[in-house]
Amino acid sequence: MAHDPRAPTFCRACLQTWRAGLDRTGTDADPCPACSLPTLRTHPELFDLDIAHIDCDAFYASVEKRDNPDLRDKPVLVGGLSNRAVVTTACYVARKFGPRSAMPMWKARELCPHAVVIKPDMAKYRAVGQQIRDLMLEVTPVIEPLSLDEAYLDLTADTRLDVTRPPAVQLAALAKRVRAEVGISISIGLAPNKFLAKLASDLDKPRGFAVIGAAEAEAALAPMKVSKIHGIGPQTAKKLEAGGVTHIHQLQAMADEELRQRFGKFGDRLSLYIRGQDPRRVTTDRVAKSVSAETTFHDNMARADDLVTAVAPLCDRVAQRLADKGVAGQTVVLKLKTADFQSLTRNRRLATPTNDVGVLLSCAEQLIRREADGRSFRLIGIGLADLTEATSTNAQPDLFGG
Repeated sequence: MAHDPRAPTFCRACLQTWRAGLDRTGTDADPCPACSLPTLRTHPELFDLDIAHIDCDAFYASVEKRDNPDLRDKPVLVGGLSNRAVVTTACYVARKFGPRSAMPMWKARELCPHAVVIKPDMAKYRAVGQQIRDLMLEVTPVIEPLSLDEAYLDLTADTRLDVTRPPAVQLAALAKRVRAEVGISISIGLAPNKFLAKLASDLDKPRGFAVIGAAEAEAALAPMKVSKIHGIGPQTAKKLEAGGVTHIHQLQAMADEELRQRFGKFGDRLSLYIRGQDPRRVTTDRVAKSVSAETTFHDNMARADDLVTAVAPLCDRVAQRLADKGVAGQTVVLKLKTADFQSLTRNRRLATPTNDVGVLLSCAEQLIRREADGRSFRLIGIGLADLTEATSTNAQPDLFGG
């Protein structure tokens, strides 16, 4: 970011702040006057922004590298061990060769044959997630988890626990604690709302700290590809690109009515997003009739074993959301979308409510194997409906989930 001598500045390393900016020229890569490290952050709205999105960097792979230092500089893929499985997480070393999450393992191994493949250890990842959430709770009680490794934080003055330091500085301090006490790194997006915060957290990975202010939001979004917008999946992005719409500035030029015609109900929200606006609040508790999670595949899948592997982390995510809310569900809901965009929903009513990941995964596998008849699928989702308060017989530990 180009330096503005009037803009507030702070150092991510030593946490020194300069509210009136620094008398310097250059960029944020300049050394900090206090600690000499190139870890300065400057932005006109830096100390006024208070909505953050935190995302762990290559979470599962980072935990495995933490626990086995011999893997530090090696490409690591976390996922099923068979070629028919999918990649759950690819570390940043592996990503240089092409592997990505949700990619078939055979393809990832073809791109990176020297990668170390590790089977997921969800219990370990949940424990690490809980550690990180505990550290977040020392900053603000208003946390909205999205998954084991990411969450929104509300650091407005009436919610954060420390009002003496700007949210930006507290987030940098949190990142240092996660690194020192947990042993992995996080990336931070700071903005005036959730949409921009989530977008920002992905701009400077790994170990990122990106800021998008309200004044610059529309201009900052304009050159970005439409696929950067949360809610526009790969297939929708491909359709838009086929129609000549590749970047957000092209959406910004459309009237609201045209956005509605193209995107239906989502068009109303999209008209706000493309202008950097988002009225949603960070919420810790939501009134919901069901809890679900889904993923769109990088490549379509047909094999039952592949679909079961892909749904496993989704089951874990749903189970942890239920446990976090203190509820259980009695109806398992499987969602599939075929390669030609036909949506299928299959339900199974349980004898008693549950939030047990094993029960959910077992039911999901049975439903999947009934539907895996050779058709190719581009999306899978799993959920529990008919929610009720969890009891001692079905409750799970309150771990960090989203």
